[in-house]
Amino acid sequence: MQKIYLVTGGAGFIGSNFIRYLFKHYEDIQIINLDKLTYAGNPENLKDFKGRTNYRFIKGDICDAGTVNAIFEQWRPHFVVNFAAESHVDRSIGNPDDFIRTDMFGVFVLLEAARKFGVERFIQISTDEVYGSVLEGSFTEESPLKPGNPYAASKAGGDRLAYSYFNTFQLPVIVTRASNNYGPYQYPEKLIPLFVTNLIENKPVPLYGDGKNVRDWLYVIDHCDAIDFILQHGTIGEVYNIAGGNEKENLFITHFLFDYLRKPRSLIKPVPDRLGHDRRYSLNAAKLHQLGWQPRHSFEQAMQATIDWYVQHPEWWQPLKSGEYLEFYKKHYKMEL
Repeated sequence: MQKIYLVTGGAGFIGSNFIRYLFKHYEDIQIINLDKLTYAGNPENLKDFKGRTNYRFIKGDICDAGTVNAIFEQWRPHFVVNFAAESHVDRSIGNPDDFIRTDMFGVFVLLEAARKFGVERFIQISTDEVYGSVLEGSFTEESPLKPGNPYAASKAGGDRLAYSYFNTFQLPVIVTRASNNYGPYQYPEKLIPLFVTNLIENKPVPLYGDGKNVRDWLYVIDHCDAIDFILQHGTIGEVYNIAGGNEKENLFITHFLFDYLRKPRSLIKPVPDRLGHDRRYSLNAAKLHQLGWQPRHSFEQAMQATIDWYVQHPEWWQPLKSGEYLEFYKKHYKMEL
């Protein structure tokens, strides 16, 4: 029997990689991609799938109940994987209302449609940022949520709203909380693609504060593999942390990129630390590992593949680094390109 997936936010970084992952590993599937195409949603990410009979792109907002209900009524998806979100912390500080609307009300609209029409699994993609910062140890799925910025708070709201639909209506919800992703097709305002593309053009890179902020880095292909594994083997009503097991300071990441691209350290430009910048995120992913999943790629292997992808695809990222992107860059990093 053909399985039908509704992937929301599927034109974005992780969503588009997930769609690619599904088509690579499954033949008898149908994918409906619902994306609003905001600045980070790029139809170029999936242009090679245009025209496929088992892929349908729909431009629309998850907050629009009419559009969402029409999709459910026509396609009756078995699986919903909700990547759709406003996701950049800096932008959430300037425009928190957009984040509350998409990351909470949009989740509500999807949950209501799933409750009305029925689904086999509803995967709410959350983030490690809902736990807040931790200087020592690692967060488990049972750790309290202490989001430290509007983005993290909006994701925590959507996360808990999804769980409430399991608890109240027995909707088959699973929540995932992943660490920082990196890989191809990531919008170049995030640390790794921003730094790589700047360095390719011999332009300075903005390093926040002392560069000692720590993140766990997860290769996007491993993240997609984990989501698929959870769809097949996860227990409904549960939360699963997804971690790469690669805790690195931002300064280490910066030096790795510089060394691999053979660029002078003089291109590092320290900038004032941002508001609400959490010091360290760390996830304990033992629960998922005990279920049988492990990341497949080493940090060095995946980072090199990521850098090489941006080197080889300037036609993808160069058009993005203009217009609204330039204004955002100048406003938040106080730098000229």
